[in-house]
Amino acid sequence: MAARTSSAAPLAFRAAEAADIPAMTALINSAYRGESSRGGWTTEADLLEGRRIDEAGLAREMAAPDTLFLLCFEDDALIGSAQLRKAAEGVGYLGMFVIRPGLQGRGLGRRLLQEAETTARRLWSAARMTMAVIGLRSELIAYYQRRGYRLTGERLPLPLEDGLSAALVEGVDLAMMEKALPPSP
Repeated sequence: MAARTSSAAPLAFRAAEAADIPAMTALINSAYRGESSRGGWTTEADLLEGRRIDEAGLAREMAAPDTLFLLCFEDDALIGSAQLRKAAEGVGYLGMFVIRPGLQGRGLGRRLLQEAETTARRLWSAARMTMAVIGLRSELIAYYQRRGYRLTGERLPLPLEDGLSAALVEGVDLAMMEKALPPSP
């Protein structure tokens, strides 16, 4: 059994580059879909089948204006990723937020989330952060609520038109959440 590192382990953060796409695609898919995702609590495997994203889709996302993927490393190993996007003036969007499934539950996600919010404030003067969470994932919604996010009441259809995923159950949609960010120090 691997030794568990404390949540105070040194982490390194940097913006993703095109060369990171294969590793990022594997990480994102491992955290959301398939058997590997069952090693963590963020799995969508009981709700959706298929892949969350492919390399071409990730490259398109990375190339979008006002978009950055923030990578998280521990001991030079990629362990987390978060998509950041300027959604509007003063508003950031957080998506594809993942920590490697076997490392979840150690406070690493909380630290990546803090870095993502700080980055959105620095890059776009974001005073508010938004995100879309699968509405059936009550434990994931509760996780974000403990970090200051609130449900807005807005629900959106889950986009499945890329053909990578298919719903396994009825009623899979996205619940919008938001958080007021504290001013930069």
